[in-house]
Amino acid sequence: MATNNGESPEEKKIQNFLEQLVEEDVKAGKNSGKVHTRFPPEPNGYLHIGHAKAICIDFGMARDFGGKTNLRFDDTNPTKEETEYVDSIKEDIRWLGFDWEGREFFASDYFEHLYQWAIQIIKAGNAYIDDQSSELIADQKGSPTVPGKESPYRKRSVAENLDLFERMRKGEFEEGSKVLRAKIDMASPNMHLRDPLMYRILKKPHHRTGDAWCIYPMYDYAHGQSDYIEGITHSLCTLEFEVHRPLYNWFLDQVYEEGKARPRQIEFARLNLSYTIMSKRKLLELVQNKHVSGWDDPRMPTLSGMRRRGYTPASIRKFVDTIGVTKTDGVSDVLLLEHSVREDLNHIAPRVMAVLNPLKMIITNYEEGKTEELETQNNPEDESAGNRMIPFSREIYIEQDDFMIDPPGKFFRLAPGKEVRLKSAFIVRCDSHKLNASTGVVEEIYCTYFPETRSGGAEANRKVKGTLHWVSVPHALKAEVRLYDRLFSDAEPDGHKDKDFKEFLNPDSLKISECFVEPGLANGKALDHFQFQRVGYFNVDPDSKPGKLVFNRTVALKDSWTKASI
Repeated sequence: MATNNGESPEEKKIQNFLEQLVEEDVKAGKNSGKVHTRFPPEPNGYLHIGHAKAICIDFGMARDFGGKTNLRFDDTNPTKEETEYVDSIKEDIRWLGFDWEGREFFASDYFEHLYQWAIQIIKAGNAYIDDQSSELIADQKGSPTVPGKESPYRKRSVAENLDLFERMRKGEFEEGSKVLRAKIDMASPNMHLRDPLMYRILKKPHHRTGDAWCIYPMYDYAHGQSDYIEGITHSLCTLEFEVHRPLYNWFLDQVYEEGKARPRQIEFARLNLSYTIMSKRKLLELVQNKHVSGWDDPRMPTLSGMRRRGYTPASIRKFVDTIGVTKTDGVSDVLLLEHSVREDLNHIAPRVMAVLNPLKMIITNYEEGKTEELETQNNPEDESAGNRMIPFSREIYIEQDDFMIDPPGKFFRLAPGKEVRLKSAFIVRCDSHKLNASTGVVEEIYCTYFPETRSGGAEANRKVKGTLHWVSVPHALKAEVRLYDRLFSDAEPDGHKDKDFKEFLNPDSLKISECFVEPGLANGKALDHFQFQRVGYFNVDPDSKPGKLVFNRTVALKDSWTKASI
């Protein structure tokens, strides 16, 4: 059983408690030494960064122990599930770099099987039909320190329960009028064992089964039984399901047959991220109330949003690996995620020139109408990326912030009488400038260039302290830039009991402006990555089309929450 490093599990260094527990099961010969995991999303929303951790763990564990991973959609609630979510989930998993190799299943595949098992549990005297309202059932549950009250219908005969359950399936009763409950222990200190619901009546069409069913299994019942049907050996899930584990095992006890693989539930801490909401219900609220443009809005923590923003699968996998697997909940700093993205893009993103706040420079001693092609490196981190040619002319754009009339000390950019190098071009000296008559803002600067300072020239190594990026005015392409910042201004937007999380929405989370980019970017395709030199990492938004370039800022160049000067 080879790992991803070509090592056997015996040779592989145990890095976390999950690997250790699975290793112990394999060595003990449980389930014939097999490792078969599953990733079981509910198709009621788009996947987010928290799911990425679960995906990496589920698929990674099976990979490292020579096992298999199923993709199973736990689609037991037709009121919230849509085919759109199924399709997006599959796209996100593939994008993240994992493959379920055709093992794609749905809990709805097992509806008949689950129904027959429910009949088996009723016949064993371990389930009953309750006619009470959901509110009354909840009131009777008690509290962790106060035992619950038994339902007056708890002692119904097996025959009556079977009859009522069959009639529920036939649609004879209204929604909310009856439920099937497991008969366990109303005094259990674990609230999940106090006669939990197994089935409820929902007269809603299902995205796969249509109107074939009007009763649907509850998640806690369907989840573990579906694991068992599929031969799952290790049900890896987040820590909030730890208290559900006794119920998971109780349901398995009712149907388990000796000799078959029995899944073992093991919990790990979920991924929580600062400045981020992880609740699918609340993310849906943001979408429905138009606080964002959709599930793939680049400010969203969804994988589709991160993909659109320019995050890479490798950077997300690296981030998950860096934070590790623990048994204790905590909050990871979003800066660590941004650092992972920045590190990956540093190696793969071509360097290009773009000016976000243009100031025109006129090179007075450069021939009017002349254009020359200058060679520049695509990526100093990757020699195989090669070089490209960029046009240079008498008029170029530089950044407004790169010129000051009266600069402070240690200002190494351009000022009257000072010299700087233009990236991959020449050294220039500022001789004069022109102010706008009405605003007093500098609108043009006039410079002298020194042709011998070009690469390969006599003074190519002449020292200056500043290097500026630029774009040739007659060749520049106008583009839209979307400067994304964090969606929330508070590190824990969901952590204030007395305030709604939407109160912490950052009003400056998106700023849109125009910029000028070098002409080669006209060939950029949707989601292509670039480093705008000295500005940040950007990618081509899918909204781009011929004649209208649109770029998203992925991350700034520095490990900080940057308010970009644009």
